[in-house]
Amino acid sequence: MPMSMSAAPATLARFLKSADGATAARLTALWKAVDDFATHEVQPLVERMESSPDRVDREIARMMAGHRWFGVTVPETFGGMDAGHMAKTILIHRLACTSGAAAAILQASLIPVGGLLYYGSDDQHAALLAGVADGSVLMSIAVTEPDRGGHIGGMTTAAEWDGRAWVLSGVKAHVGNSHIADLHVVVARTSPPGTRTSQALTAFLVHSDQRGVNPVRYTGKLGLHGFSFGQIDFDRVRIPPSNVLGEVGQGYAVAQSSSILYGRPNLTALSLGLHETALSLATQYVSNRPRYEGTLADVNVIQDRLGRMSARLLMARILTYHAVDMLDHGLPCDDELIAAKTLGHELAAETGNDAMELHAANGLASDYPIQRIWRDMQTTYAPAGTGEVQRRRLAESRLEEETGTGTRTQWSVLHSNRTHPPATDQTVSA
Repeated sequence: MPMSMSAAPATLARFLKSADGATAARLTALWKAVDDFATHEVQPLVERMESSPDRVDREIARMMAGHRWFGVTVPETFGGMDAGHMAKTILIHRLACTSGAAAAILQASLIPVGGLLYYGSDDQHAALLAGVADGSVLMSIAVTEPDRGGHIGGMTTAAEWDGRAWVLSGVKAHVGNSHIADLHVVVARTSPPGTRTSQALTAFLVHSDQRGVNPVRYTGKLGLHGFSFGQIDFDRVRIPPSNVLGEVGQGYAVAQSSSILYGRPNLTALSLGLHETALSLATQYVSNRPRYEGTLADVNVIQDRLGRMSARLLMARILTYHAVDMLDHGLPCDDELIAAKTLGHELAAETGNDAMELHAANGLASDYPIQRIWRDMQTTYAPAGTGEVQRRRLAESRLEEETGTGTRTQWSVLHSNRTHPPATDQTVSA
């Protein structure tokens, strides 16, 4: 079970100090509200989702829409909460303490919302953002391909202009909310081979009910049962010019900014919630497991392990909320977002492994929820960049800082307080 709501003030205290009283009160109330929702609305559905891994759950998305949480970063003008990345992190973090799948449904939809906010035209904002805010337009972003993984420059999905519309064909894989989204942001190649990746791709707004949009029958994955992250085939889908997101040739920027400013902190929050519950479950288990004249919790080596697990969680919390606090304040924080994502996953995975070992053979049984938490943890490594990719970016940043050769503008600076696309000639870090 997730930590009690009394943990909220201690966790947020450092970051709420810099907020005004009204903002602090809203964030604290949001923490409590999502905990209540997770306990009373989501928890009763977890067993059903776990017992049917091939089934895509739509009920949780409808319930979250009722709270308007899909519009957490949407401006109030369009009916959104306009509450920022700290609030978004609280939502995902607290949901993940109860259900990684529920948190994944929310976080996956919020990534393309970032792309729409940053790169959408006034007409696109007027047509779509109110629906995003009230949950009637659930979004996904489709970038990854079956044989290309995260290699954006190697994608083969392409769109050709026929004089009246763009004609899109290709296959996208591991699309979050693939089978319940109403609107897909699809990134495709629109320039011939040899064109620089930063100019070769374009992002399109594609409605799920358009002719030629074909989700492949969903089959369950290792973790996140109930959440769909499957494959979509696009077969000569006709897209009008009004559904180009940003400018033609700006698809790389749409994908990268959405991933870096939304995907990384979202996955960090998901890892944090799972991490917290793994430690809680392990603590409960050893405290109730008889050993000698007491319990496992009385054994020195067990206490040593719990101490290391607790230290990891404290570190992960600080990294998570520090990064999004900087993002909300418009500070350069690309490196902080990278570090929070890669270390957040690593720290959670180490604690998850420890928790499984402390449960011993019982950890393998479906009667004990730790195996679900451990399985869900495996899903946060690759999206938005593997650990190797993240560490390479941090190394490049460090080398540029030491040698004074850095020329790249950070995405967190480029999009600070921005709801429209930046100039296309900016050079930015990936």
